[in-house]
Amino acid sequence: MNAPTSPFAAELSAALQWWQMAGIDTDFCDDATDWLGPSDAELAEQAAAEKRSQSASANTPQKQAADLAAEQEQKKSLLRADLLGDSPPSDLKAFRQWWLEAPGIDAIGPRGRIAPRGPVNAELMVLMIDPEERDGERLLSGPQGQLLSRMLSAMGIDEESVYIASALPRHTPMADTGALAAGGMDAVTLHHIGLASPQKLVAFGSGILPLIGQKLTQSDTYLREINPNAQKVPVLMSEGLDSLMAMPRLKARFWRRWMEWSAE
Repeated sequence: MNAPTSPFAAELSAALQWWQMAGIDTDFCDDATDWLGPSDAELAEQAAAEKRSQSASANTPQKQAADLAAEQEQKKSLLRADLLGDSPPSDLKAFRQWWLEAPGIDAIGPRGRIAPRGPVNAELMVLMIDPEERDGERLLSGPQGQLLSRMLSAMGIDEESVYIASALPRHTPMADTGALAAGGMDAVTLHHIGLASPQKLVAFGSGILPLIGQKLTQSDTYLREINPNAQKVPVLMSEGLDSLMAMPRLKARFWRRWMEWSAE
């Protein structure tokens, strides 16, 4: 048999010898193969990178905020309850009785609830998220109450002339104020403030805003006002009394806020 006469005979022979030396002399694959394309490992890494990129773009701060707002609205629509009922308390005396006896405003029931104290139309109302852990008959009867007493004395305000209340009826550590507000407690708190009808309100607690019908943000030093029962009440926000006890710098900041706010 004559030797190949193709001008590429030497190159073809060398290529075949290379594959034979490599131990590969037969290819049974029927499909086209991209010998110069990326490997399976490279393709997997590219797919993973694309997935990470898509995940990052889907979790921008704007997207997260929108998702959170939608989730909160959904919770509100699903869990919202009319805790005040068809005949809500019409004055503070009736509200105190309702506060101590109404079955639906917390999961435990009436036992152990702490009533608010103070006069109607007070110069100042003080609102915190929940009572102190060891409160009994009197709201804020422990260390936080002692701090509040000293603060009111420094302000030149008689404590007995202040309306002191909590947004929740009993001590509730780590309370999910957003969920509680969405469940109807914000309406209860605003109704309570409306009945108390104070001239000004100081709200203690970093998570108290949802319970007075506001978004959970404290970018401003204080809220200008809220409108319970169509009544405008100026509001000063502050960290909780427990936080003020633990961090003296917060006491100094509260005092600066108070001086600016009360001068308006």
